[in-house]
Amino acid sequence: MATPHINAERGDFADTVLMPGDPLRARYIAETFLEQVREVNTVRNMSGFTGTYRGRPISVMGHGMGIPSVSIYAKELITEYGVKRLIRVGSCGAVRDDVAVRDVVIGLGACTDSGVNRTRFAGMDFAATADFDLTRHAADAAAALGVPVKVGNLFSADLFYDPRPETAELLKRYGIVGVEMEAAGLYGVAAEFGARAATICTVSDHILKGESLSSEARATTFDEMMKIALDSVLRDDQAQETNR
Repeated sequence: MATPHINAERGDFADTVLMPGDPLRARYIAETFLEQVREVNTVRNMSGFTGTYRGRPISVMGHGMGIPSVSIYAKELITEYGVKRLIRVGSCGAVRDDVAVRDVVIGLGACTDSGVNRTRFAGMDFAATADFDLTRHAADAAAALGVPVKVGNLFSADLFYDPRPETAELLKRYGIVGVEMEAAGLYGVAAEFGARAATICTVSDHILKGESLSSEARATTFDEMMKIALDSVLRDDQAQETNR
């Protein structure tokens, strides 16, 4: 059952996986928010865990940095382990004036300068979008928790250190709510292999204003994002049950 990148057994992963970039954050999420936790992946130290949240089985696993990394893990989770829902929970940068450090943003879509979705989509442009219901339930969960969020287009960059100084201003002009490195790839993989995906990010820095969160502030703010993600899964469950 193991793949070159995941050494879990069949049934080790729940049907829903939360995916931060950092495997150490995956461990923190599992130990802080889940009960009955067990580690299910150790390959390359890309830690994966399965536990329960309010009685509901949920897994959490790191996806690394960039579209190639998240694409490998997402594809294998879907096709080899039967995962149906993947929610990226990570950090992003801001460019808009009305998006501030500590804000939570939800990626309804994801633009990118990467060519992977064009390769996947026979050379044509693919509109990388999140699952509508997962996105709606994340926004509803945030409202119930009293956490303001902004929902819109992310930009998934191939380069962390972009040599083009004009890029940030261009993204601001097009209304991008957050700049990160994975969502467009995750959405493309989910579309290709029939899964559902969403992205929730905490703004850790403002690219144009030069502002950033301290490590202590990141921990507190990311906790809000995690509560939104976990509660959105329960809301999605309820909606699916109602529609049956």
